[in-house]
This record gives sequence, structure tokens and C-alpha cells, in this order.
Amino acid sequence: MELKRAHTAPLLKDWMQLPWSIYRNDTNWIPHLKQDVEKVFDPAKNKLLKDGQVERWVLYDDKGQAIGRVAAFINAKTAYTEKQPTGGMGFFECINDQQAANTLLDAARDWLKERGMEAMDGPINLGDRNMFWGLLIMNFTDPPIYGTNYNPPYYVDLLENYGFQLWFNQLFFKRSAQIPAQPVFHRKYQQLADDPKISMHDAVGRSVEQIAQDFCTVYNDAWVDHENHKPMEMATALKIVKAMKPVMDRRLLIFIRYEDRPIAMYVSLPELNEIFRHVNGDLNWMGKLKFLWYKWRGTVQSMTGIVFGVAKAWQGKGLEGALIVFAEKNIVDKKLYKDTVLTWVGDFNPRMVKVCENLGAENYRTLATYRYLFDRNTPFERHPIIEKK
Repeated sequence: MELKRAHTAPLLKDWMQLPWSIYRNDTNWIPHLKQDVEKVFDPAKNKLLKDGQVERWVLYDDKGQAIGRVAAFINAKTAYTEKQPTGGMGFFECINDQQAANTLLDAARDWLKERGMEAMDGPINLGDRNMFWGLLIMNFTDPPIYGTNYNPPYYVDLLENYGFQLWFNQLFFKRSAQIPAQPVFHRKYQQLADDPKISMHDAVGRSVEQIAQDFCTVYNDAWVDHENHKPMEMATALKIVKAMKPVMDRRLLIFIRYEDRPIAMYVSLPELNEIFRHVNGDLNWMGKLKFLWYKWRGTVQSMTGIVFGVAKAWQGKGLEGALIVFAEKNIVDKKLYKDTVLTWVGDFNPRMVKVCENLGAENYRTLATYRYLFDRNTPFERHPIIEKK
């Protein structure tokens, strides 16, 4: 086997195209958009590369066939927030061969170690946790939702045999939109609807700037207790909403306000992979035409909840259920979508896990974020649990 750093156009092409050989017989696989992947490694599009670092490798067999790939990153904003300086490993793809996997993972480990890191998390992304994050460990039969990792079952053995240990589980919940919300949720919804200080609405008719301001406010009020939480700036919220704009359905962006201050939100998008499965991982001009065609045809039947949050002062007061009832009355009853998937919740967040369960959602899929400590004698600790304050 020969390992090469992906620094030239031919090597980068092999790195990008490798998944098509790994998954050629897997009918569930939906490739990531290559444009989304390329953004991660483009300093002009990924601001984390201003201070961060990244490297990629391709592994070839003795016949010159690409059989594996990996990337390693250092996120300057998060690398020194753990007990050990921690980098990342991601975009791992490999044939079912432990030696090949070890060669790739050794390369990532050694590169990180040379730059002062003492641990690596993986598979992760040099970016937000909503994209390219985690290893699939449960439910290999459902197609992946947009932006989430998908892999063969044998990847679990490749990483665990190498020495990776479970840092935390990423729990994906699904709720059939055909099942009515529980009566207690309807009672809470009605109680809020009767309160003149409370209003519930979607984002129809609201500008991108107004949506971003609401998003930013609830986000900062809801995640204040989370580890390493840093307040979101309006500029960041605006960038997120502008990125969603080409695909968003404003009817799926639901907010609750108290005296005009947003205190809860349930933000969903149409499940894009129900369209992207037809573009073969490339949103070039032909891919864009296909996207518009399938979108026009109403191909998307599911919605994916990307953010579900309630301001700390209002948590435990039933607003979560009221959001579900609003969606039921304004989305489900109008037969706009059939199912909803809630983006992943960490098992270190039992409050949010309980909320999902109380809403009648089922943990239908699990991914895992692993951690590998370079000093194999250092005691391993799982991600701390978020305690209610």
C-alpha cells in the first residue's frame, strides 16, 4: 500500500471520488454534494481555515487503485477547550481492511501530534456539528438525511479496533406527522393561544433579517447552559439563514413569542436528500436543473428539524408540545409533509432526549462521535452530562 498526501489535482480527484467505489453496491447510499465537501477545505468559504489547519490523504493498493482516504483538522477555536488539546479526523472511507484503516488513521494521528495535539475526535468535520459528523452505528437500512454521515457497519470495527472510544452518541429521532399530538400538548397550545402576551407564527412574510434575529435570540437564550457555549452573533445567524434561503419553506420555521420576544423555535427544512439522491453528488448545472425539477414535482415528503429550542426561562413549561401542535395544525393537517426527523441530540443532553421522547418521537438512528487519546495510558472519560441548572 502507498499513502499519498492529496496535494495535486489528480490526487484530490481520487480523494473526492473514492466513496463511489466503496458504496457502488449500496442502494441506501446518497453521496454528499461535492460542492458541500469542497467548502470545508476552501479558505475562501471556511472561515475556520483562517487560523485552523487541514490535511488530506489517499491510500492506494499495489495496483494503484485508491482504497481509502482521510482528512485531519485542527480547529483553533475548539482545540484547546478540552483536557487534552484535541484535533479532528473526518471524511474517513476505507475498504474492509484493518491494516489499510490503521495506515490512514496513523497518518491523521501523527500529523496532529506533530502540531501539539494529544487526542483526535472522529469522524468529525472542520465546521458545525450538523454536517459530516459522527459514525453510523445503528440503522444501516434507512437512507441518510442531508449532511449526515453514512457508512458500512464494518467501519465501527475499524475504528474501535484502532483504539477509538465512544465520546458520545448522536441520537436521531423520527416522528410520523400522521400521528396526532398528545391531548396534553393541545391543552398547552390552547392555553398559550389564549394568552394575549403570547403569539405563535411561522416565517411566512418575514424577511431574512427578521428570521435571523429571531433565530439568534432563541439560540442564545436556549443553549446558555451548554458546554463551551458562546453567544451567536447576528452576523452568524444571518449567514445561516441566507444559506437556508434557497431551500427553505417558510411554513416550516415556527416561533413562539412573549411580549414580542421570541422564546421558542422549531426550525425545519424539506428533507433535501429526497431530491439530492437524483443528482449523484454534484450540484452542477445539470444537478441544479434536476433539483428544480424534483422540487417542482413535490418530491419531498419529509421535513428535517434542524433546530428545536426553548429559552432557558421557559423550559419545562410545555412550549415544546405547543410547537408540535402548531406544526400539526398548519403543516400536517394541510398534508404538506408526512414525516419529520429531528436532527441529532447528544446522549449527554438528557433533558433534550426526554423532550423528544415526550413528543412521541422514536430514536430511529444513532451515530457516534469517537475520541482517541494519543497517550494510551491516560484514563478515558466520556463527554460530561449536561446537568439541569
